Amino acid sequence: EECDDADLAAMEAKLADVLAKSNDMCAAYYEAVKKEAAEKEAEMKAEEEKAKAERDAAGEEDDDHDTRKLPFSRRMEIVQKNKAEANELFSHKNYRHAAARYVKALSHCAKFFDLTPDQDEEVKAVKLSLNLNLALAYVKLENFPNALRAANEALAIDENSTKALFRRSSIYYEQKKFDEAKKDITKALKAAPEDTACKKLSARIDQQLKRQKDKQKKMAKKMFG
Repeated sequence: EECDDADLAAMEAKLADVLAKSNDMCAAYYEAVKKEAAEKEAEMKAEEEKAKAERDAAGEEDDDHDTRKLPFSRRMEIVQKNKAEANELFSHKNYRHAAARYVKALSHCAKFFDLTPDQDEEVKAVKLSLNLNLALAYVKLENFPNALRAANEALAIDENSTKALFRRSSIYYEQKKFDEAKKDITKALKAAPEDTACKKLSARIDQQLKRQKDKQKKMAKKMFG
C-alpha cells in the first residue's frame, strides 16, 4: 500500500536509501576481507623472509636457483643437514614439514657432479634412506600415492632392499592391493626370513587375501547355487 500511495520521487528516494545502506554493509564486508588478505600476505612475507634469513645464515641458496658446483663434501653437508632437520621434525610428528625437508634433501642429491664410484655409492645410499623416510612420512599423512612414488624411487635404487619392499608392501596393504602387497612381502621375507615386522605384515596380508577368497566363494555360490 505504501508503494501504491507514494509518488515517483518518494520511491526513488527510498530506493536510494536502501542502496546506500546496502553499499555501507558491503563496504564494511569487503574492508574486512581486504584486511584479512593483507594480514595473510604480511604473514607469508614474514615467513619467506625468515626462511631466506635461515638459508643465508647457512650459506644456502633457493633450490630453484642453486646452480653452484659445490665440492662433494659441502653438498653432502647440505643434504645431511636437511635430512637431520627432517628426522627431527618427524620425531615430533610434524610429518608434513618433515616430508618437505626430505624432498629438499633429495633435490640437493640431484646437484652432485663428476662423482667417483665410491661417491656415487654414497649418494645412492643417502637417496635410498631419504626415499624410505619420505615414504613413511607420506604414510603418516595418509598420502598413499606419494608414499608409493617414494617407495618406487627407493626400489629403483635397490630393487632388493628389504626395507623398501616392506615399505611398498605396507602401502599396497593400505590401498587394499593385497596381491601386490603379498608379492613384495614374499620377496622381502626371502632376504630376511626372521624379520618380525615382515612376518607380521605377511600374516595380515594372508588374512585379507583369505577374506577376499571367502567372499568370492560366497558370491559364486549365490550366483550359481
